[in-house]
Amino acid sequence: MGAKQENETLVVNQHRTILQDVIHHGSAQDSLVHSYKRSFNGFAAKLTDEESRKIAGLEGVVSVFPSVNYQLHTTRSWDFVGFGETVNRVPTVESDIIVGVFDTGIWPESESFNDDGLGPPPKKWKGTCTTKNFTCNNKVIGARVYPNTGSSSPRDDGGHGSHTASTVAGRTVQGASLYRIAEGDARGGVPSARIAVYKVCNMFRCFGADVLAAFDDAIADGVDIISISMGFRSSKNFNEDPIAIGSFHALGKGILTANSAGNRGPSLNTTTSLAPWLLSVAATSIDRKIISKLTLGKDTTLVGTAINTFSLKGTEFPLITGADAKASGCDERSARACTVGCLDPELVKGKILLCERTDGEGALAHFYGALALIDKNGYPDVSLLYSLPATSLSYRGIQDVASYINNTKNPRANILKSESAPDEKAPTVVSFSSRGPNTITSTVLKPDISAPGVDILAAWSPSSPLTAVLGDKRSVRYNIVSGTSMACPHAAAAAAYVKSFHPDWSPAAIKSALMTTATRMSRDQNKEGEFAYGAGNINPVKAINPGLVFDASKEDYIRLLCQNGYSTKKVRLISVDDSSCLDVGYSKWLPHFGVNYPALTIKVSPGSDFSGKFSRTVTNVGKPNSNYTLRVDPPYTINVSLLARPNHLNFTSLNQKLEITFQVYVSIINPGEMLSFQCMWSDGEHEMRFPVVIYA
Repeated sequence: MGAKQENETLVVNQHRTILQDVIHHGSAQDSLVHSYKRSFNGFAAKLTDEESRKIAGLEGVVSVFPSVNYQLHTTRSWDFVGFGETVNRVPTVESDIIVGVFDTGIWPESESFNDDGLGPPPKKWKGTCTTKNFTCNNKVIGARVYPNTGSSSPRDDGGHGSHTASTVAGRTVQGASLYRIAEGDARGGVPSARIAVYKVCNMFRCFGADVLAAFDDAIADGVDIISISMGFRSSKNFNEDPIAIGSFHALGKGILTANSAGNRGPSLNTTTSLAPWLLSVAATSIDRKIISKLTLGKDTTLVGTAINTFSLKGTEFPLITGADAKASGCDERSARACTVGCLDPELVKGKILLCERTDGEGALAHFYGALALIDKNGYPDVSLLYSLPATSLSYRGIQDVASYINNTKNPRANILKSESAPDEKAPTVVSFSSRGPNTITSTVLKPDISAPGVDILAAWSPSSPLTAVLGDKRSVRYNIVSGTSMACPHAAAAAAYVKSFHPDWSPAAIKSALMTTATRMSRDQNKEGEFAYGAGNINPVKAINPGLVFDASKEDYIRLLCQNGYSTKKVRLISVDDSSCLDVGYSKWLPHFGVNYPALTIKVSPGSDFSGKFSRTVTNVGKPNSNYTLRVDPPYTINVSLLARPNHLNFTSLNQKLEITFQVYVSIINPGEMLSFQCMWSDGEHEMRFPVVIYA
């Protein structure tokens, strides 16, 4: 990796020459996978371990690292966050915003991507449309496909890409639903914005070399915001992470990248979206959930969480446990769990099967010929889609059904088609959403923010199966999906909305506006606090007028890396230029505690006292003459003394900057303990909220 060179042909020839010098068998052309030449200089190639070591030793080669695979992190939601169809917009500017979506492609014929009333692409657009089996329009203005996907077309064969793209910028489609479930208007957050598609994933995985190539293209193409709903299974150093490297280059061109936090919650230390310059997004519930009711006999109804698109023909059907359908040679415990090979298909056929474990999409029940399925829900706060009539119950619900079967001569039941129900606890961070803290740069809060990611209705590819179960041939144009993959495009759209009002704002300023105006969430309902939801749930309407922002530059992020132990050599693996820790004034204790970030996170040693001073710089983007007063909530705790000075911020002009100093003293706290505070500055019209998190 290196800085961009002007002559792209010379760059490609340079890459081939390097390869030819180290390859023992075959040609450089056959080995070369990608030449990154449009926004930065580098290449991806198929190499043996020995060949990669030789290249790493060549003069001028900055770094060599393996291409790794990413996982995809898989509409009432906009109304829920207070972002209705009648909110104030700047249509001409919004129409010039281009959102780059890195995903499984797109289904261009979807109603969500019609270009009615849209003019030609913005003049800044430099991209292209891969036309094989695909046609762009004035909505989907660009589409590229990358070789490791195994496809020659950017057409979506997985559904995921169409879903995320339409959530960001889909047009309003009235009467959308999944088999009449969650029926309503499906729309994106910035319906006038343009979409550029970068197909870097197939149905099963995404590819690091392709992701880096997509960043190279998207930056040169002229996108304004990037939405990327994928990540590693475990965290990577930034200099080995294509998303971190690519998004750093995007940052340098004024492009903010939104990235899903991951689906490995609820344990702590599970998010892999850790780069400080990314907008890392957790998933929350909305005030509508999908339920699937189970009736037992004439008198009892239980409520499950599956998405059941089927209606059984009749009112009551025979019910059987896995234990009662046990195949010979199998123990009862395995049969109760419906383990593979432990059920007799003749006993299961035509009955509602009770499995005391999660059956995923219903593959086992489908295989054994069951009429319908009752299983244990893996995530109690999420409704998943099944390949046959199904409902998913809690452990207590499973035991109630088993008791009914064991105490009834002729047990019968019915599973009703799913329906919508209110969720009065929303928003809460869903159990699957990955949690912080940040395992690489502990001074930066991760995730940054949260957004709706549960039971989201959006566009789907009709050629993509609804489940991975063989024989499930349902085809739909709109689907209900949950995941941090769904939360990420909500945040990307909110960022695009802010940019439509403030085209000249930096990525850090946009991120700050989203974080400081986010809706505060309940610590009582989210025990991991800010490590679950970041600064809070997105509030796009408030974010366009935050009053104050915490801005940051490329040099600020480099300074943070230096503070966190990255040498100048490692920093250059990310920046691919001649950046130096000395050039940015690196020292052990930095005035901004690493970066001018709209939160303060302090990691302390358990059983020890801690004290420190940290500062931030705020920029006035509200009214020229404004006075802000500080309030800290909670105002007092026995463990921590937190002072912010000054208590009053007095501005006399727009874009004026003032420094805030935080003095923190922490007495002994226990291992694993986390304390959080909210510093709030208000001028009567704006309220800027600044989280402070202290943990051992």
